[in-house]
Amino acid sequence: MTDEQGQATAEETGQEPGYGIGAVARRLGVPAPTLRTWNLRYGLGPSRRSPGGHRRYDSTDLRRLEEMNRLLRQGVPAADAARQVLRLPHRAPAPPPVPGKTDKTDEAAIPTVAMLARAAVALDSQGVSDWIEAALTRHGVEWTWHTLVLPVFEAICRRQAETGAGIEVEHLFSERLLGALIRVGRPASRPVNDRPVLLACAENEQHSMPVHALAAALAMDNVQTRVLGARTPYSALGDAMRRLGPSVVFVWSQIPETGNPAPLASLPPLRPPSRLIVGGEGWWEGLPPSVSRVSSFAEALDRVHAALR
Repeated sequence: MTDEQGQATAEETGQEPGYGIGAVARRLGVPAPTLRTWNLRYGLGPSRRSPGGHRRYDSTDLRRLEEMNRLLRQGVPAADAARQVLRLPHRAPAPPPVPGKTDKTDEAAIPTVAMLARAAVALDSQGVSDWIEAALTRHGVEWTWHTLVLPVFEAICRRQAETGAGIEVEHLFSERLLGALIRVGRPASRPVNDRPVLLACAENEQHSMPVHALAAALAMDNVQTRVLGARTPYSALGDAMRRLGPSVVFVWSQIPETGNPAPLASLPPLRPPSRLIVGGEGWWEGLPPSVSRVSSFAEALDRVHAALR
């Protein structure tokens, strides 16, 4: 048996716990394919096996990989770094952590932009999911969106422009991100609002991730939401408004082709009224006077919360 991080239990092995390659990759911020390369080229691999025959990294293996990673970051050639690392003596297992004491290695669960982008390029779906969820849990949606998600998307798009390839990387990253946002944005058991916040993309607008991110951030604040998603016809949005009676309606337009404000004026008036907010760079000039436009994630959150008071 192994735990959910790919770690063999000490009871099974009679030794210190061992770590699978996925757990090591997430702990060090190094993609699993890179760890396999270090093993094949330099012999920096797992040194023992679990009772079931699976290769496992022990504490000395981890220490060597951590040092390898540190030396590479300092610009040491990989072959030279590996030779230095392999000279490190075997070390006795570390004592178990004190209950309730925070381990500094927990910070490794929060990746840098480069780490997360490398995991996406390697199509390491589990690593991408784990890192995004760790960032969402520790820092929230807004921080994760601005600090990690947007820069990684920029890096992926830059790679596509330079190489003409990488659609599969964008799709995997988007799918993993969406799954993480949905998980952290589960409906609150005791929402702060009786009437939901309704979120949708403008008609023919397919870039729906900002809508899901905003919904997740609101859900973490115990705000009840409904997400209609990409390419929502204005007729369908109007029908949803009549059925739900939302307190706030948020509509996203990312590209000018979807940013015509005229259909917003045809959305049904409700009693009590709904506050209509739009976001995204696609919107044209000439928004109806009753429509508020926001220009940032933080402003969108503030405006929605203000409308709920």
